[in-house]
Parts: sequence; structure tokens; C-alpha cells
Amino acid sequence: MTGNPAREGQFAAEAREHFRQFVLQPDFPCVGAKAAFNSEAYVLNVYGELGVSDSTARLGTDLFDFTRSEIRHNSEYATFVAVFAGPLEIDEVEFENLLWQELRNLHRAEAGQFDWDPSVRSDPNDPHFSFSLAGQALYVIGMHANSSREARRFKWPTLVFNPHEQFEQLRAHGKWKKMQETIRSRDYALQGSINPMLSDFGQRSEARQYSGRAVEEAWRAPFSPIRSKCPFAH
Repeated sequence: MTGNPAREGQFAAEAREHFRQFVLQPDFPCVGAKAAFNSEAYVLNVYGELGVSDSTARLGTDLFDFTRSEIRHNSEYATFVAVFAGPLEIDEVEFENLLWQELRNLHRAEAGQFDWDPSVRSDPNDPHFSFSLAGQALYVIGMHANSSREARRFKWPTLVFNPHEQFEQLRAHGKWKKMQETIRSRDYALQGSINPMLSDFGQRSEARQYSGRAVEEAWRAPFSPIRSKCPFAH
């Protein structure tokens, strides 16, 4: 980040406190995130610039550790939060481009090490697409200061990674539908509208939801998965 450990430590402490306050404010709509923070079932780490490869190696390692952690396997609401120091004052399109650049960096960095999670598709145009890292499907939520959705308006660029398997477990236990209805009702109360990009898994690609921007009908995610396991493919 800055090369100054004291300054980096200060940023990390500030980011953790700001994000916790952000999630636990009374009108924040995502009750799953609230559950994760109330039960300490989350990991929050800070990084340098979003979309810059210097942050990718550490983020990839941290995400791998998260997917194998006790927090991940002992909670229905485990979540991983990556807060980036910059860039600041970017618009929705700029943020979207950087989000997908970061996901491309992560995918390329692990090329040949893991197969795509077989429970989801790797084609971002497929209705059953989900991002996959370390062999595990992850639903990605992007946040930044200039998001058009209040629930995604956070001081620093942020990516939240939620294991896809958790959604399936909630469905299997009969909890998902009620939780989904609660979140959408709270989002409407906060903003006066439901996020137009929301759709159930399998209806449309969740890639359209990642950045939080209302994308065009013809929009396509700028992402092409590496299919070869050849160590020289990347």
C-alpha cells in the first residue's frame, strides 16, 4: 500500500470501524451482512489500489485462506470484505471496470491451480454463472462512494465475497425466500426502489449485479475464464 506500516495500520483500523458502522446502521438492508458482523463471522482486510495487480497476490491468498477457514465452514453467513485504499472519486462505470479488472487478475493469478467450481458456470453470460476462486463459487458485491444504490455507497472501493454454497444451504433449510423478501423490502424502504439488477440465480447472470450499476440490456461482463490447466497458458 503506502510502504508505511503505521499508516497502513491506521487505514486498516479506520476501514474496519467504518465498515462495521456502515453494516450495523439500523436501515442497512442486508440482514445477512448484519448477522455476519453480529456473530463475528467475517474477515475484513485492506489493500492498495483496486484493479492493480500489486494487490492481487495477497488478496488471492487471503481469499484462499477464507474459503478453507473455520469461519467459512461454521457459519451460514460468513463473508469476506476487501477494502481498497483507492482510487477515490470514481464514477460507476470506472468502478465497474476496475472491479472486473480485479476479478480477471485474481483468476489469472491462480490459472492452472484450481478447476472452476462445478456447481456454477464459468461463462459470465450464462444464467448459472458465478465467480470462482480456489475451486469455490463466490458471489461478489461491489461498493464505492458514488454508487447509485445507497446500500452500496461506501467511502472506499470495496468488494464483498460471499460463498455461493451458503445461499444453497439457506434454500435447503427453507430460510432463503423469507430472507430475500426482507432484504428487498428494507432496500425499498431505504431507496424507494428495488435494485433493478436483482434476479434469482438461474434467471439471469449474476455478473450483472456485481458492480451495483444498472447495466444496459446488451451489457456483457468483460471476463473470459482461462480453461486450460497448462501452467504456461497464462
